[in-house]
Amino acid sequence: MCDEQSVKRREFLRTTIAAGLGLPVMFNCVRLGDLLGAEAGLTEEELNAVYGMGVDIRKCIGCGRCVRACKVENDVPDEPVYFNTWVERYVIHSDESVEVDSPNGGIDGFEETSSDKEILRTFFVPKLCNHCEDAPCVQVCPVGATFRTEDGAVLVDDEYCIGCGYCIQACPYGARWFDPEKHVARKCTFCYHRLAKGKVPACVEVCPTEARLFGEVNTRVTVLGRFLRFNEIQVLKPHLNTKPKVFYANLDGEVR
Repeated sequence: MCDEQSVKRREFLRTTIAAGLGLPVMFNCVRLGDLLGAEAGLTEEELNAVYGMGVDIRKCIGCGRCVRACKVENDVPDEPVYFNTWVERYVIHSDESVEVDSPNGGIDGFEETSSDKEILRTFFVPKLCNHCEDAPCVQVCPVGATFRTEDGAVLVDDEYCIGCGYCIQACPYGARWFDPEKHVARKCTFCYHRLAKGKVPACVEVCPTEARLFGEVNTRVTVLGRFLRFNEIQVLKPHLNTKPKVFYANLDGEVR
């Protein structure tokens, strides 16, 4: 039986997704397929999906298109302190020192490094909410506004969020920010509203080198499933045991 908060949560998700689909809002008693399977024409496999994202560091060129697309798609303020996703540049010097920068989140690309030190290697690392299975942000929210759906997305219910900022402090990936207009916590949602249309997140769609990919974690035949099988996979801060759903290939040991 659904309790009152579960019912309201389903209404919140259904309203969000239905708005993206252009569908009327209908009540039903939190998985994407359970909410919109019939309307969206999802297959049985899609109804039971657990979503994740893959990132191939070798392919990222630091163009910033993913950051720009995310801001437009998700109505993120233009100011350079608000990002659902951003790109960092790592410059490794011969003396083993590491230089990391992310000017305006990488949205405008990166200028040539001005370092006088000998450079061994340079690479780019896209970052975002890791949609952890054991998410610290979910654990610390005092009102249950931050929650994890059954298909793996960690979302924020604006109707419940009181803007206390506990989740922002608890996130070990620095992936949350405080909306100055709505006065609620915000973050990457895997573009949850796009999934019901059969689309991938905006950052994945615009990537010119296919450095980002999206799909089901537990199905071997999907693009993400093949990525996980054929690459040596790492996650950020594995020692925290948050069980992230963002997986990296060719991740350098200097990345934190």
